Amino acid sequence: MRHLYLGGARSGKSKLAEAAAHAWQQRHPTGQVTYIATAQIWDKEMQTRVDTHRQRRPETWQLLEQPMQLTETLAQWQTDNDRPQCILVDCLTLWLTNHLCQEVPAEKNVATMAEQAIADLVSMVDGFNAELLLVSNEVGSGIVPMGELSRQFQDLSGLMNQHLARVCDKVTLAVAGLPMELK
Repeated sequence: MRHLYLGGARSGKSKLAEAAAHAWQQRHPTGQVTYIATAQIWDKEMQTRVDTHRQRRPETWQLLEQPMQLTETLAQWQTDNDRPQCILVDCLTLWLTNHLCQEVPAEKNVATMAEQAIADLVSMVDGFNAELLLVSNEVGSGIVPMGELSRQFQDLSGLMNQHLARVCDKVTLAVAGLPMELK
């Protein structure tokens, strides 16, 4: 099953996905939960956020830190494992940020590259055959940002979430720590 968890900052989306991974592990005691973290630590505040997530994760969960090559990691993981798997990816909007903020040659368009990365991810998720829990921010409920990069991020995040919602079996919106089942 492929399950997309959406929500604003501190909405509880990660906790809901982690609870689903715990429940999956109870149902599949011989299975493996793998947590794929996409965050890059840029400052103390981000370090604090990462530390909070680390403290909530059981030591039995495997951790993969993958800020950019998420699709390739999922493809490799799916083909290399024979036992039941639950993959939790947190979070897709940080992954998208990493793509938008990467340094690229002047002749390349970073937004076009990010769009291709999203298309590749959606294609991978569509055919994924293990338990897959995806966490992403819902950033479209606010005002239109002033800066070009901020608008690109908001637009691409919204499109990414729409495409993923289409191919996922379930979609949950987290609001104030409460789950709202959308699909």
